[in-house]
Amino acid sequence: MPMLRKFLPGVLVAFLLLPAAAEDAEFKPIFNGKDLSGWSGDTELWRVEDGEIVGTTHPKKIVQNTFLSYDTPYADFVLRVKVKLTNHNSGIQFRSERLPDHVMAGYQADVAEKTYFGMLYEEKKRGILPYWTALPEAEQAAINGAAKQGDWNQYEITCQGHHVKMVLNGKTTLDFDDPEGALEGHIGLQLHAGSSMEVRFKDIEVKDLKAAKAEKSSRKER
Repeated sequence: MPMLRKFLPGVLVAFLLLPAAAEDAEFKPIFNGKDLSGWSGDTELWRVEDGEIVGTTHPKKIVQNTFLSYDTPYADFVLRVKVKLTNHNSGIQFRSERLPDHVMAGYQADVAEKTYFGMLYEEKKRGILPYWTALPEAEQAAINGAAKQGDWNQYEITCQGHHVKMVLNGKTTLDFDDPEGALEGHIGLQLHAGSSMEVRFKDIEVKDLKAAKAEKSSRKER
């Protein structure tokens, strides 16, 4: 019995960890940590360094926002990405259109030096969405305060149908339905026009919810 008592807690912990491990296995990296395979952008502005995607506008200045975009579009998904902003402004595009000259239009999880970090913005479309301006200043400040300036930040973005949810460093910054938003599009990383800047991204992975649902249905039919 003493040996059994020692054994059971370990079994219980392992059993509880199984669902989390299975869920993590459904996330697939979309950046290989070595090069920009599968991504499109201005290679004078984007490079890979120490397993990170680095975007910088020094010494090359830009006159409009420019993006590094992932070639495969997604509809319903969970996106996880870590970002560290040195200065100025950046963002993470999702369900976005690719336009000429490495420009993108669509949803953007904002990354900013002072304000708007954690806000949902719509690049080249509706801009700052009404939900944000309706928030009390204290809530806006709490969302911005979840960011770690000058350090790594973890974004988790979930899109399913018209529902969009964003979590920044464990704080839910957005959880709402947006009937006007796009239902499919590309993921992208932003360099903002203006001051010379640098931003880094790593650990970029996606769980394709449509593919996961199809796989589960297939397993049931077997």
